[in-house]
Amino acid sequence: MATLTDRARAFVAAVAARAPVDEIAAFYAPDVVHEELPNRLLPKGLTRDLPALREANAKGRAVMSGETYEILTATEQGERVVLEVAWTGTLAVALGNLQPGAVLKARFAQVFEFRNGLIWRQRNYDCFEAW
Repeated sequence: MATLTDRARAFVAAVAARAPVDEIAAFYAPDVVHEELPNRLLPKGLTRDLPALREANAKGRAVMSGETYEILTATEQGERVVLEVAWTGTLAVALGNLQPGAVLKARFAQVFEFRNGLIWRQRNYDCFEAW
């Protein structure tokens, strides 16, 4: 039987593999709320619903030519899973003073709250390395 940690790992693997948007969206409850806390790319943070998550996924694919996600730790308590992730992304387009091909690195803490096996709340704490 798959655990919620297995589901969270499968979700991250689907994102890293650039699975079809519908496949990634299938991990989410229809009323999902995703909160990205303030970071270098989003200084004011951002809250998204499912349509906004689909749009962000499509935009991310255009900006990044590839990404890797290394899950460093995973903690499950009840319906909550927390992952600590080392992320590396390669730019497909220029970003500020960075040119296509530049590599960005970050550490993420991702908090997933599940309902009926689907992610219905997600909070990302993204810490980007300086560039």
